[in-house]
Amino acid sequence: MIRLAIADDNVRMQQIVAEKLSFFDDVVCRFISQDGVDLLSKLMLNHNIDLILMDIEMPKMDGIAATAEVKIKYPHIKIVMLTVFDNDENIFRAIKAGADGYLLKETSPDDLYRSIHETLNGGASMTPSIALKTLRMFREPVDFMYQPDSKITTLTSREIEVLEQLSTGLKYEQIAQNLIISQGTVRKHIENIYTKLQVCNKLEAIQKAKTNRLI
Repeated sequence: MIRLAIADDNVRMQQIVAEKLSFFDDVVCRFISQDGVDLLSKLMLNHNIDLILMDIEMPKMDGIAATAEVKIKYPHIKIVMLTVFDNDENIFRAIKAGADGYLLKETSPDDLYRSIHETLNGGASMTPSIALKTLRMFREPVDFMYQPDSKITTLTSREIEVLEQLSTGLKYEQIAQNLIISQGTVRKHIENIYTKLQVCNKLEAIQKAKTNRLI
């Protein structure tokens, strides 16, 4: 039996991941945590866990910081990042923190199950697009200590999610479905993004965000 834990602050996403795992009889979820602090507290009581599916953006302690802490205290536990973020910096920092794999939340139940087994068998499972980005980072190293334009107001984690999806060419309706929010909320986030980045359209927003390493 494979003993898992899920760390994700989005209740809906917790349910979706748990539902994906419910198709497989040899996988059991021992507990779900809302953030890194909660995860570490629960591991103190029960660290008889094989693998953690870890989100990145969480309150109190994010998934990357939590990964580093877990790897120090419980090195036997495998960690697979399960996130919507596929930007280079998050991939780099997650791997550096000790992540054993990196998957996007759109991963199908079968692929998620296969990735869990691959990771527990010593592999490093990644969504194909993440693997390509990782190879590119090795070929073209980036200085992630780069300091962005101080005049730009920091975007919230949700605004970054919206902008990441917008940059892939998705329409408002698709973004709303992916993030489980209304189209009106998507529009409001995009208005806030334009204001914070001091731009007037989507292309300018995406370019400025990439220049300043926001996505």
